[in-house]
Amino acid sequence: MVFSSARTPQLRTCRSIRLQIAASFLLLVLFGLLSACGLSKGPSSQQPTSTTGGGSSGTSGTGSGSSGGSGGTGSGGSGGNAAPSFTNLQRSSGWGQYAQGPPTFVDCSPSPCDGITFGMTQGITSPALSGNATEFSLGTGTPYIDALFNNHLIGALSSQNLPDTAGTLVPSLHTFTYDVYFYGDDLGDSQALEFDINQFFGGMGFIWGHECRIAGGNEWDIWDNVNARWTPTGVACNPNSNAWNHLTIQVQRTSDNQLLYQSITLNGETHTLNLTYPHGSTPASWYGVTINYQMDGDDKEDAYKIYLDQLTFSYQ
Repeated sequence: MVFSSARTPQLRTCRSIRLQIAASFLLLVLFGLLSACGLSKGPSSQQPTSTTGGGSSGTSGTGSGSSGGSGGTGSGGSGGNAAPSFTNLQRSSGWGQYAQGPPTFVDCSPSPCDGITFGMTQGITSPALSGNATEFSLGTGTPYIDALFNNHLIGALSSQNLPDTAGTLVPSLHTFTYDVYFYGDDLGDSQALEFDINQFFGGMGFIWGHECRIAGGNEWDIWDNVNARWTPTGVACNPNSNAWNHLTIQVQRTSDNQLLYQSITLNGETHTLNLTYPHGSTPASWYGVTINYQMDGDDKEDAYKIYLDQLTFSYQ
């Protein structure tokens, strides 16, 4: 494990997957939810949290329709060209909300819990691009606390009416795009902002974790599933405060079941990665496609808010 001299305490306790599994076992039984946790890298706060559905239910779908309430909408490909997508997911139903803090970094919910305040507020009209943004917040407290938010898109607990009961859709998907606009008054208050794509089936876990490490270097890190650590990409991440930043992440699952990190585009500047990593292992019951958004506190743990808008997820 690599620790940063800029991060205190240096020998920060890492989160244990065994502790997390034990703490979440009852939730797995009752709700089909489980959070996967592992080791954290010095300059950043934590690994991607991959809350998954355990099994499938309902009827399978093909990428059309909309979720209930004020949920995002889904659309199929146009003329066989465009990938199916879910749009405006920031206003969708189905968002889980959790927090973690030192020294154990075990998920807690709802807010406040373990001395951490966090939350999300939908229907924000300003700042907003669509007129319906969502505010995500992390309060003051112990340094390096984190707030994480996830949404089950395909599989059990799907917020998009795609439970994939037949168990055929998720294994057929290979290409994913996470496209979002984000806004913060002072992004310097953040340790890191994290955007993850997760796919689970057949005992395999594919966690395409991406974090914009603002503190400690302004660099993009990606997640190494097998070694449970963040890996610097050498690509700068310098989002603008008091402005909307447009982020597009593209990844693939290769034909031999490797994770391919393809590219990161921030505010019109594309960096091609083409970095490949082996997949991780998960319980056989884990099945589905989920996305995460996460905000990490720094050593001062100043409270801050981030707004997301026009969040679109494409898959094929």
